[in-house]
Amino acid sequence: MIVPSKLPDVGVTIFTVMSQLAAEHGAINLSQGFPDFDVNPTLIDRVVHYMRQGCNQYAPMAGVLALREAIAAKTADLYDAVYDPESEITVTSGATEALYAAIAAVVRPGDEVIIIEPSYDAYEPAVRLNGGQAVFVPMTFPDYGVDWERVRKAVSARTRLLVLNSPHNPTGSVLTAEDITALKAIAGQGDFLILSDEVYEHIVFDGRKHASMVCDPDLRRRSFVVSSFGKTYHATGWKIGYCLAPAALTTELRKIHQYLTFASNTPVQMALADHLRQSDDHLTLAAFYQRKRDHFRTLLAQTRFKPLACRGTYFQMADYRAINDEADTAFARRLTTEYGVAAIPPSVFYHDRRDDRVLRFCFAKHDQTLEEAVEKLCRI
Repeated sequence: MIVPSKLPDVGVTIFTVMSQLAAEHGAINLSQGFPDFDVNPTLIDRVVHYMRQGCNQYAPMAGVLALREAIAAKTADLYDAVYDPESEITVTSGATEALYAAIAAVVRPGDEVIIIEPSYDAYEPAVRLNGGQAVFVPMTFPDYGVDWERVRKAVSARTRLLVLNSPHNPTGSVLTAEDITALKAIAGQGDFLILSDEVYEHIVFDGRKHASMVCDPDLRRRSFVVSSFGKTYHATGWKIGYCLAPAALTTELRKIHQYLTFASNTPVQMALADHLRQSDDHLTLAAFYQRKRDHFRTLLAQTRFKPLACRGTYFQMADYRAINDEADTAFARRLTTEYGVAAIPPSVFYHDRRDDRVLRFCFAKHDQTLEEAVEKLCRI
């Protein structure tokens, strides 16, 4: 039986492709965004503790209350924003589930959704699956700023949602106070909602502050704000994220969430609640990754790659036009198979496959891993 595809032009993600290629060729994997160092042993001990205490059955659909309360306390401490753990915070099976649930909750056939490109590849398929139409606005190059005038022109009477991502994957850019001012001016002229992907909220460099949608009351009331414990605690495989949203939006999101996963891993949630209350790991994350960024950029200076600005996340974009004029997809594949280093070609994050001859490297790795990778890159 042949079943017509809802996503006929979609294959496996570039992350799967490049990680598999790296494994096949024994390459150093700087493509997919995961650390090669382990989780804090104290956090692992808490997971084991709760498993042994018998906390192995379904969690509440909205998430373990203790974790939602800890998230509320963290949000109030960092951003002076108050969210009700009962009605405005939902724990999800990773940030990607939260993103999908938010899109599915509000996007209807005929709605338009503005997506800033390059964009994380989960946004547009979710829009399409729910009958929406993506409207793409490219960032400026090479600084990867948001062109707010183009965003303003993209807003129409059919605009239902604006998807933002800061700190930004794949570019490492971050929103500024000036960006928030521009966004507020546009939001004041429209009736659209905001989906703000803030999974790298704690990885912002050089003394900058994370510009979250929760910080501004006008933006907060129309925003789904998504974050992730996987990025914060080096535990991407645990797949625990969450969404902050006003009660009315949360109600709609939970209607979708309950039929996607219903509930997420119970002992991990309980361990995260303890760790979030008792540890300041999230407050030291920026300094930890800034040192890795600086080390990696210093190493890249020995190569023919030109690192672009990186103000947040654990991704470094690098211009390779001094090396060749190959398409980024071809060069990324050859870099993996011939030189033993895997990277991500950012053209896959544009709907029109725009190619600026840059690659994205992940520096969430041991220093030795980065040094070995750059030793290979120096041979190019």
